[in-house]
Amino acid sequence: MYLKIQGLVLRRTEYNDHDVLLTILSKEHGKLTAKARGLKRKNSPLTAQCQLLAFAEFTLFEYRGMYTVNEAATIELFHGLRNDLCKLSLGTYFAQAAEVISQEDLPNPDLQSLVLNCLYALSKLNEPEVKVKAAFELRLACIAGFQPELTGCAGCGSEWPDRFDIKAGMLECAACRNPGSDGIRMPVSPAVLQAMRYICFCGSRKIFAFRLPEDAMHQLADVTESYLTTQLERGFSTLDFYKSLLI
Repeated sequence: MYLKIQGLVLRRTEYNDHDVLLTILSKEHGKLTAKARGLKRKNSPLTAQCQLLAFAEFTLFEYRGMYTVNEAATIELFHGLRNDLCKLSLGTYFAQAAEVISQEDLPNPDLQSLVLNCLYALSKLNEPEVKVKAAFELRLACIAGFQPELTGCAGCGSEWPDRFDIKAGMLECAACRNPGSDGIRMPVSPAVLQAMRYICFCGSRKIFAFRLPEDAMHQLADVTESYLTTQLERGFSTLDFYKSLLI
């Protein structure tokens, strides 16, 4: 049986001396694993289409529950990422995080759209890395089922509280904190809170249509990173590498 998909390569895994296993994120079938035969040979016609973060149209052959790449045609390679190590490493973080929350054969068009939009923003739009990273992390948390409660303080209902509870995913005024609570609260300015609300509820094509001063943008990124890693209860080696490049 043949299956044709438009997919993004999230990961490549060595299989043997000549073949590579690809983890591909598709819109209609979620995450798929497919063998790319002969990909490590110098004359492989699949080299460009099967590289990490390549978006292509794949024709897959399924036999006994295993997919093999039969053909592939390039849609977008995001060349702007491949000429910049920081952007490329940030893109691989997006791919690793997307792989963590995606599931085999479960459609997730919002996830594929988010990753592609973020890669495009880095590669073609030259949006600031810190802005793209923050938008990706918070929107990914929402897609994964961890949409935070951002309407107001969980205690008094104030519309503009100044703290965000990372574990509980809710807002809180400093004066409303329960003394017996050991959860981590991070400060959020009104501008940062407004940006968080925007990222959670805006249309997917307008996710970068917000502005913040540089200091507020970094505050937003600190909050979104902490929130995503806390909710997923894990870190990311690709994120650690990206951050090491910024030192």
